[in-house]
Amino acid sequence: MQLQFGSRLQDPDIRHLFDMTDVIFDQPWLAGAEDFDLYFMFRDLYLSRADKEKLLAQGLRYDITIIPPAMLGKEYIKTAGHYHPLVPGGAVTYPELYEVLEGEALYLLQSEDHSDVAVVHASAGDKVLVPPGYGHVTINRSNKTLKMANFVARDFSSLYEPYRAKGGGAYFFTREGWIKNQRCSEASELRRIEAPDRASLARLGLKKSQEMYPLLREAGALEYLTRPDDHLELFKGLI
Repeated sequence: MQLQFGSRLQDPDIRHLFDMTDVIFDQPWLAGAEDFDLYFMFRDLYLSRADKEKLLAQGLRYDITIIPPAMLGKEYIKTAGHYHPLVPGGAVTYPELYEVLEGEALYLLQSEDHSDVAVVHASAGDKVLVPPGYGHVTINRSNKTLKMANFVARDFSSLYEPYRAKGGGAYFFTREGWIKNQRCSEASELRRIEAPDRASLARLGLKKSQEMYPLLREAGALEYLTRPDDHLELFKGLI
């Protein structure tokens, strides 16, 4: 699969089933499954050289991920799940901003100690901010392809090991609904919340009717993604 973005054809990084053996719910199914492509990650995208320079100057990266519909045995297709590291010299972890471009997504957000676990249902046009201190898994629960974009600070590596160590997120979304991960027995009850409304989006300089990509051209508009310590009030009440 390639992605046409602007005038260029982009090649993806591909996540395969066997890359995620430690976080799959239906292990009996996995034991008999063959490897296949799960989802496609197109990283560090830009429409022009000027946009590239603006992204670099702000320490940001713009990505698109495409998740075709599929079942992983009893479980709906999902991403591997990861946390973000602390900002160097800061007291909080990096946030990440997502936008659903096509299809629908479930964003399973969980605090590092599992004291708060929430799922956000988002459809085309919705934006979801993963706040500092939270990890996340994205699930495609529909029979349509999910295409989503994200802005994130470009100079860190995602932390996948906490999810591998627990065998996945705090909950799994299956044909039978949500099932708690028994290796996350300390996890809170699952909160179900809607995607941010108009007022919440306005706080972030966003609108549901407008794609977020042009924000990279507005100086300081996405500073909360690279300097979250300076914007802690902004994150309160978003989830």
